[in-house]
Amino acid sequence: MTRAVLIAGPTASGKSGVGLELAARFGGTVINADSMQVYRELRVLTARPSQSEEACAPHRLYGTVSAAQACSVGRWLDDVAQALAEARGEGRLPILVGGTGLYFKALTEGLAPVPDIPAEMRSYWREQAAKSSREALHKELATRDPAMASRLRPADPQRIVRALEVIDATGISLAEWQGGNAAPLLAPSDVLRLVIAPEREPLYAAIDARFDRMIEQGAIEEVRALLDLELDPGLPAMRAHGVHELAAYLSGVLTREEAVAKVKTESRRYAKRQMTWLRRFMSDWQWFPDASTAIVAATAMLATR
Repeated sequence: MTRAVLIAGPTASGKSGVGLELAARFGGTVINADSMQVYRELRVLTARPSQSEEACAPHRLYGTVSAAQACSVGRWLDDVAQALAEARGEGRLPILVGGTGLYFKALTEGLAPVPDIPAEMRSYWREQAAKSSREALHKELATRDPAMASRLRPADPQRIVRALEVIDATGISLAEWQGGNAAPLLAPSDVLRLVIAPEREPLYAAIDARFDRMIEQGAIEEVRALLDLELDPGLPAMRAHGVHELAAYLSGVLTREEAVAKVKTESRRYAKRQMTWLRRFMSDWQWFPDASTAIVAATAMLATR
C-alpha cells in the first residue's frame, strides 16, 4: 500500500499542479517540501499555492514560519511528522511536493553524514579565511549558522571554515548533520516517488513566464514589505530568489528591467543546480518529462494501491 506520494522537480516544473490534481483525485493532503515556501511573507515570490488552490484540497506547512526565523531541516522534519500523522488520521493520502532535495533525502533516509562538499566551495571559503580576520569569519558564521557560531570561538578558524562550507553547500547547519542518523519518517518502499524533469528550453521558458506573472501579482510590493521588517540579511527568507534583485531595484541600484532579467537568470541557474541534485540523489525515482505525463502514470499506479 502506498503510504505517501513524493513529487520533486526543479522550480517551475509543474510539480505543484501534479500534487493538487492527485490530491483532488485520491483524497490527498498536499504537504510542503520546499524550504522557501514555509515563509509566510513570501507567498508570491516563492510561488506558494494560491488561496483558490488551497481551497481545493488541504494544504500543510505552507507559510507557517516567520521570515524572522530560520527554518532548518530538523524543524521541518518535526513539522512534517505531525502533518503526516494528521493526514493519516483523517484518512487522507499525504502528497509531499517541493524542490528541496535535502528535505526529501532526510525524509526517506534520515539525516545522514555530511555529504561531500564541492571542491570549488571548499576553495572559496579557504580563500576567505586567508584574507579575512578570524572575527570577520565568525561574524559571517553567526549570520548564516547561529547554532554553530555559538559552539565555536573566533580563535578556531579551521572549524569555522568547515561550518561555513557545510551550510553553504547543503543549507543545513553542521550542528544538525552532527546530530546523528535519525530514523527516516518514510521508507522508500512505502511511497510513490516522482520527479518532474522537463527539457531545458521549456523549463527555462516556464521560469521566465512565471516570474513575469509574479511581478503582475505583486512580487515587488512583497519585497518592499519584507524589507520594511528590517530583518537580518543572513536569514534564509532574505536569500529567497528575487529578494536581492528586487531590493536593488527598489533602492535604485538596478532598473526594473535589469532586476527582472537578473532574477530570471539566477532562477535558471538554480534550476540547473536542482537538476544536478536530482540526477545524483534521485536517479532511482520515477522520472517524467512533464506534469501531464506524471499525472496519468501516477493515477494508474495509485488506482491499484
